[in-house]
Amino acid sequence: MKDVFARLATDFFSTIVFLVIYLTTDNILLATSVAIAGAIAQVIYSRIKGRELGYMTWASLALVIVLGTATILTNDPRFVLAKPAIGHFAIGTIMLKRGWMLRYMPAIVAETIPEYVTFAGFAWAALMFALGAGTIAVAMTGDLKLWTIYVSVVLVGAKIAAFAVQYVAFRLLITSRIRAARAAVGT
Repeated sequence: MKDVFARLATDFFSTIVFLVIYLTTDNILLATSVAIAGAIAQVIYSRIKGRELGYMTWASLALVIVLGTATILTNDPRFVLAKPAIGHFAIGTIMLKRGWMLRYMPAIVAETIPEYVTFAGFAWAALMFALGAGTIAVAMTGDLKLWTIYVSVVLVGAKIAAFAVQYVAFRLLITSRIRAARAAVGT
C-alpha cells in the first residue's frame, strides 16, 4: 500500500506542487512556473537515477509544459486547470478496450465472472469520461478553489466509490456463482 501512495505522489507531483504554491501564495503565475520546473526536475532526477520513463510520464511532462506555458502567457489558469481532464480522456479511451481489466483481476474473478469484468471495464471508461468532462466544466469557471475541491475530493471520491461498488458487486456475484455451481454438483 505504501508503494501505491508513493507512486500516486510521484504521478501527481506537479499538480501537488501547483496546489501547495497557489494555496499559500494565491499567485497563479508563480504556482504554474514552479509546477513546470518541478515536473522538469522530476524527469531529470528520474533519468539521473537510471529509471525508465514511460510514455505517460513524457506525455504528462509535455502537457505541463504546454498548458503551463499557455497559462503563464495568457495569465489564464483555465489552461493548466484542464490538464487532469486530458489524462482522464486518455485513460478512458484506453479503458474502452474490451477485457482490459481481466489482467488486473484475481484468478477467481477472471474465471468466474469474466463478462461482468468486461462490463465493469466499460463502466470505468464512462466514469473517466464523465470526470474529464466535469474537470473541464470546473476549469472553465476559472475558480481555483472550486477546482481544488473538485480535483481533490470529487475525482478521488468518485474513484474510491466506484472501486467499493465494484468490489462488493464482484464479491456478491462470485459468491452467487460458486453457490450455484456447488448446488448443481450436489443434485
